[in-house]
Amino acid sequence: MPNLTVQNLFDRQVEVAPGQTLLQAIQAEGIDWMHACGAKGRCTTCRIIVQEGLEHFGPLTDSEQRYRDRGRLQANERLTCQCTLVSGDAQGRVPQQTMLPHMKYSN
Repeated sequence: MPNLTVQNLFDRQVEVAPGQTLLQAIQAEGIDWMHACGAKGRCTTCRIIVQEGLEHFGPLTDSEQRYRDRGRLQANERLTCQCTLVSGDAQGRVPQQTMLPHMKYSN
């Protein structure tokens, strides 16, 4: 199974099962992650900045494409509630704007 490494969560490793969104995998590991719209793809608070392995993600969903077209989702960002990791490992970071105040983050 592919793994996601969240760099600014002390390089925390998250195993992503086939068909599982990144947010589902992150929550299964007991990690709190911002998702203001309830994981419905209606906001961008659950986004992740992909540092490596962007090519291993599934195609953009309609929600992601809509935000990309509006300039609210950069080329190296994905919505964790929408995207899947299908073919290999990836590394990413929690954006500064969506860090939760009760969580401890690393550099």
